[in-house]
Amino acid sequence: MLRKISGTIIAALLSASATSVSAVVPRVVADITPIYSLAARVMDGVGVPSLIIQHGASPHGYLLRPSAAVALEKADLVFWVTEGLTPWLKSRLETLAGKAHVIKLMEVDGAVRLSFRQGATFANHDDHQSYDEHKDYVDPHGWLDPENGKIWLDVIASELSEIDPANAGIYAQNAAVGKAEISEVAAQIDSTLASVRGVNFIVFHDAYQYFEKRFGISASGSISLGDASAPSPARVAKIRAKVAELGISCVFSEPQYSPGLVTSVVGDADIRRGTIDSLGAELELGIAFYTKLLESIAKEIAACGKDLVMADVAQVLVYNV
Repeated sequence: MLRKISGTIIAALLSASATSVSAVVPRVVADITPIYSLAARVMDGVGVPSLIIQHGASPHGYLLRPSAAVALEKADLVFWVTEGLTPWLKSRLETLAGKAHVIKLMEVDGAVRLSFRQGATFANHDDHQSYDEHKDYVDPHGWLDPENGKIWLDVIASELSEIDPANAGIYAQNAAVGKAEISEVAAQIDSTLASVRGVNFIVFHDAYQYFEKRFGISASGSISLGDASAPSPARVAKIRAKVAELGISCVFSEPQYSPGLVTSVVGDADIRRGTIDSLGAELELGIAFYTKLLESIAKEIAACGKDLVMADVAQVLVYNV
């Protein structure tokens, strides 16, 4: 009887050790959903992070919820992108997260950093100038480069291991799995977009240059600024001119913002419309969220471009007949 009980207890202990060997789970807070997903991937089997900005909400001008304020006050670690994305959050972190170790991910070693593109049609942007040339104008949407995602997984695992060394092995293994998942998805995206490179498209706001540069595509302009603020009449006029000049094929709106701005630019022109979202408002939040976010952007761009490629092929076939 004792042997049976001992065997049961040992099996239970082994099962528990496969998930976590620490009774105290680090209290981790992430600012936006992509960072939450990366943290959740590293913490899998140990704990679950908290999220500051509610899933589906825009980080620009967000009103902090009481529950998020409490999470910051109790946090051991806080991972956030940069004040360029959430300038309002900097003071909240200083007042609420005084006991936490706060990591600004866009400034960690090795992170890919790009400066904001200039103008509605990016005309004066010289090959994605580096962050170091214009430190005050860093584009904060760095999570859309999968290489940054992999770098940040390692950073998250390292920071967690510092305060929870008992689970360091789990964190390292989870980060390695996460990096492999990102690499696999990035390869799939490269293939998905291969046939639509060169298609002219416009985005709602300038949030996608990290994704564009990594996968060899390029938007022709953005309706709104990088901070998603309302465009001026002059900016709208420039975008309209670019639509006419290049014969823009696709325009992409975002679910957090009114589609009226898109309509004001393209009117009733015969332009395909789609929806892409740098924050994945319509995706299920969890460990797989980050890779699904990258996939969703690629699929939407490819769907628009594929329609055009097929239309061109059909036109050639008809002409040759």
